[in-house]
Amino acid sequence: MAQPGFDVVAGHRHFSADAFNRTWELIDKPDRTPEESEQMLLRAAASLWHWTQREDVTAENLSVGFWLLSRVHAIAGSTPEAVRYAQLALRESEKPGVAPFCRAYAYEALARGEAAAGRTEASRSWMD
Repeated sequence: MAQPGFDVVAGHRHFSADAFNRTWELIDKPDRTPEESEQMLLRAAASLWHWTQREDVTAENLSVGFWLLSRVHAIAGSTPEAVRYAQLALRESEKPGVAPFCRAYAYEALARGEAAAGRTEASRSWMD
């Protein structure tokens, strides 16, 4: 339950974007520690969770959120999760009204996840 005077809607709006942006700080860091990799995963998950709490969430927002989770799992070496979140990104990207770039990002995520898992042919298939 929210504290009196706390604007939950504004909180979700803030943290969905802030956690997304702060994830990129760690994605772009070339020498991440294992602890920073864990923080990268947590930030991406937090961003998506806050998006799911927003009344204005769209399939496009969810597609991008799942894409980010896929990307950080691939970077962290969690390949089953990378592929699973890429599949969720693709599912959301196929919904009506979602910008075409989201489908391209989902295919990229599937290719990245499969490559991280060592499945070169599957990765190439998604790239094609």
